[in-house]
Amino acid sequence: MVAEPVIATVHIEAPPERVYEYFTRPAAIVTWMGEYALLEAEPGGRFTVDVKGAPVRGRFLSLDPPRRLLISWGYAGSDRLPPGTSTVEIRLTAERDGTRVELEHRHIERHGEGAAGIHAGVSGPGGWPGILENYAKVAAAA
Repeated sequence: MVAEPVIATVHIEAPPERVYEYFTRPAAIVTWMGEYALLEAEPGGRFTVDVKGAPVRGRFLSLDPPRRLLISWGYAGSDRLPPGTSTVEIRLTAERDGTRVELEHRHIERHGEGAAGIHAGVSGPGGWPGILENYAKVAAAA
């Protein structure tokens, strides 16, 4: 059975060019998601972020600045969602007073409802909706 992807959206009061950098620069991404980051923002480059002690590991699969990113996603040492088994697509659309950020996390359903629930925010503020809301506050203040 194929489950729906986890989708989260947020409006950022900043232009797409600035919003995009918050997904590709280590110093910027740790201001809203994670404590450590090693990002090689090029196709095939590493995407390494430690989020609340969870070691997220993946690769940048596709980059179209400042409109879209596709990143493989998983957790080092995890049997349920190992690195590279899911994908996160981020789409940025310019709006009159900022940028609409649409995030779609796919392929987590096959690893059990627990993983999908956490990423959807069902299990607390650590899910994508809460993370993007935090991002909106940080990016708008910068």
